[in-house]
Amino acid sequence: MAILNKDEARSILEKVMKYSQSEECEANLNGNAGGNIRYALNTVTTAGQVNDTTLVVQSGFGKRVGTATVNEFDEGSIEKVVRRSEELARLAPENPEWVSIEGPHKYGASRAYFESTDSIDPDYRAKAAAGSIEPAKKNKATAAGFLEDGTSFQAMLNSKGLFAYHIDTGCDFSVTMRTDDLTGSGWATSYANDVSRLDTEATSQRALDKALMSRDAKALEPGKYTVILEPNACVQLISNMAGAFDARLADEGRSFLSKDGGGTRLGEKMFDERVTLYSDPLHPDVPVAAWDQDGRPRERVVWIDKGVVKNLFYSRFWAQEQKVAATPPPGNGIMEGGKKSTAELIKSTERGILVTRLWYIRTVDPQTQLYTGLTRDGTFYIEGGEIKYPVKNFRFNESPVIMLNNLEELGTPERVSAGNPIMMPAMKIREFTFTSLSDAV
Repeated sequence: MAILNKDEARSILEKVMKYSQSEECEANLNGNAGGNIRYALNTVTTAGQVNDTTLVVQSGFGKRVGTATVNEFDEGSIEKVVRRSEELARLAPENPEWVSIEGPHKYGASRAYFESTDSIDPDYRAKAAAGSIEPAKKNKATAAGFLEDGTSFQAMLNSKGLFAYHIDTGCDFSVTMRTDDLTGSGWATSYANDVSRLDTEATSQRALDKALMSRDAKALEPGKYTVILEPNACVQLISNMAGAFDARLADEGRSFLSKDGGGTRLGEKMFDERVTLYSDPLHPDVPVAAWDQDGRPRERVVWIDKGVVKNLFYSRFWAQEQKVAATPPPGNGIMEGGKKSTAELIKSTERGILVTRLWYIRTVDPQTQLYTGLTRDGTFYIEGGEIKYPVKNFRFNESPVIMLNNLEELGTPERVSAGNPIMMPAMKIREFTFTSLSDAV
């Protein structure tokens, strides 16, 4: 089935409501259409098209809820999936944290659909792969990459009259370059809703430059170093921390935002005053649906303001228990930064280490937000404001909470994530903890 417009989606969802016999009914219709190309060892390995539409029906009787799914949309199939969800609801145990479905809301208009991306064809994908593979061959390197593009929609209708619809486009490109002598590795990625803002050749060149620069890395002793973390090296640590802004975790003493003896650290200054983090579904660079999965409106929310914890997000159940407004979790994230490029941050560094990205990140202690992981695909020693030579990869043990208190400078924010889109600056951090070396390239 093709991507459905608002009226087409609503027509299918209204059929669900027509057949429903439950006390409460909610239906979600989601679809996507797009393509991809993958290459490795300087050769395209797979390419394809994806087209999928799914209807999810949730029926409820009191605190008993059942859910059923279908991808056929004739009258008989729609009636069948509604009946199945009702059968499951009658069999289900009561949910002690049940909350009634939302009523109608007004939503902002998020501009996330671009015809330029919707029009991507196999020829575009093939040229993107060739523009990555050919430079690699010329420079005695091997490219492995993946480009995925598509258009998707989400629509929701419930028996209380709530209706929501969102359509977006996106293109996600990532590439790893390895030198033929297997001593150098580089990686780069780029994302955009509007493909006219995506330069796959420039992205490939960044990965290739890192690969060539990182050959024959030297070993440095582990320890505490000033580091420049490129945006993709910051994003997962900051995202993990932002995910802990869950009010229930904090209220129940299971979070770094919990106080000893009870209460939360809401309103406290916990970070450097240059740290401001907010979400905004209508942000032009990282637009998302203006409504959450349960139909609550997403609005601009400041989570950290000049280092002060300003808001926590609440499930509807927990908001009801605490008798507060139910703020949904963020659909995107924007961390404010400075005006310097990564090159300018390097120039201002007397001694330090440049990190392209972090990977294999695992939680050590959720209550202090301590994580461990490894550097990867381009780690370099800086001296006198210049990159002097590549260094072997490190394992790190660090907390983003400590990181954001050891902040020296922030770079210009860039979009660095496709799933939950995020604007993240490069960061210059003092006393970042590297605990051991890794022989991995």
